[in-house]
Amino acid sequence: MATLDVTEHRDHLLALAAQLPAVPRQDLYGFLDVAHKLAQELPYAVCDALDTFNRVGNEDGYLLLRGLPVEADGELPPTPTSTPAPVGRALLNMEAFLAILGRRLGLHTGYAELRSGTVYHDVYPSPGAHHLSSETSETLLEFHTEMAYHTLQPNYVMLACSRADHEREAQTLVGSIRKAVRLLDPETVGRLHDNKQPCEVDVAFRGGVEDPGAIAEVKPLYGPLDDPLLGYDRELLKPHPGSDADAVEKLSRSLDDVTEGVFLTPGDVLVIDNFRTTHARTPFTPRWDGRDRWLHRVYIRTNSHGQLPTGGERAGDVITFTPRR
Repeated sequence: MATLDVTEHRDHLLALAAQLPAVPRQDLYGFLDVAHKLAQELPYAVCDALDTFNRVGNEDGYLLLRGLPVEADGELPPTPTSTPAPVGRALLNMEAFLAILGRRLGLHTGYAELRSGTVYHDVYPSPGAHHLSSETSETLLEFHTEMAYHTLQPNYVMLACSRADHEREAQTLVGSIRKAVRLLDPETVGRLHDNKQPCEVDVAFRGGVEDPGAIAEVKPLYGPLDDPLLGYDRELLKPHPGSDADAVEKLSRSLDDVTEGVFLTPGDVLVIDNFRTTHARTPFTPRWDGRDRWLHRVYIRTNSHGQLPTGGERAGDVITFTPRR
């Protein structure tokens, strides 16, 4: 099951959200601790969907929760034009649900080099944004596994929608390796599996160097051969020429062939399995009128795949960059 409609639980969910501190960024650790307690009171159907997805995932590589109670558009602030959000900004409904649902899954994590080390990210169009940035709008944001080059990449990317784009053009695209690997021949899978390839990193992780080159190494496929994990970035992965590059190209085509598009609408929360998918976003046309597309994003780490190495991590921690080698 990739989609769960929670409309029937709106009152219950609003009652949970109302128990969270009203200004989350003033004490984010405390805010997320309260969210963890509230996560135990989610409706059974929501708990079951999140727990199952967390335990075994699914074929699609994502879970979409639809029908969460969101403010009416006129009650929302204007879509942001700068980041990070002010510390004193009051809690929005979709931020509340990212907190509670996210704490059911694991630990919210910030990355020191990204978005000033904040944990909650506003995602909105920005004129002149770098083509690798989520703030692009009128060009395709290409397929990528989020921070595939980072030793502590998030297990989940969570996106919540407060405001859709005007024309309802923007799709979040998800390609699942569980589907794509079936389209690959054994020789290609063998070539890709546990075979490190040079990988560049996003601008935020380049340490102020304009072009440091491929400072990381990423395995396109790794983990169990019969249910592999995915490390993929169409822009940043720079495979060795020859057979390796050919295999990555076949992988790329297979991911395209299984891609699903999700139109996020207000009240949606999308949970993306960041170890078994690649995701992208189609272009859309902003109007720059204060009512453009507005998503909220958090990254979640769990015990799976070694992403909580010390055992002493907390929801709200901000970690520094170590490239995969």
